Amino acid sequence: MTHKGIMESVKDKVVGSIKGTGEVMNTVVDTVSGTLVTTIKGTGAVGTALTSTVSDVLRGAITGTAQVGGDLGVTAKGGVIGVLKGTKEVGAEAVDTVGTSARVLVKSTADVGGDIGLVARNAVEGAIAGAKHVGLGAEEAASAAARGALKGAGEISQEAVDHVRKAATGVIAGVKVVVKEPFK
Repeated sequence: MTHKGIMESVKDKVVGSIKGTGEVMNTVVDTVSGTLVTTIKGTGAVGTALTSTVSDVLRGAITGTAQVGGDLGVTAKGGVIGVLKGTKEVGAEAVDTVGTSARVLVKSTADVGGDIGLVARNAVEGAIAGAKHVGLGAEEAASAAARGALKGAGEISQEAVDHVRKAATGVIAGVKVVVKEPFK
């Protein structure tokens, strides 16, 4: 499956399912984790290939949700949970994929004109919610997500960094989220 194919496939599944059920969270979690598991098991993707696959899957989820006017914040949270579920099943490094996920979610949201602060905060919430399923500490997962979100914002503008920093740090879902500079 080509990268374009993965992104389009996820986008189409998300669009079809949200239109059919109106349900965003479970649709995104199941589509993201299922696509990751299938793709990684099929290709043996690790390292750069895994990062690329995670990026394509999450871009597809954001694009599909935006296309049907769904909640991008819920998509971000579900996307991170789905990535954690999928990477656990194939034995991939969870902390790295959380950071990559948040970066891609922020950038993809900017591409569709969505609220990057909302998405960054929800990506952190997704990392916290998904951490326990993969044996990660909530603080570690939350910090990885915030760092990734800030990296993604840094690829957009300084204004985006400031917005994401306000949204994705502090106490979120009962967890103190701290990010050390630099996020490059």
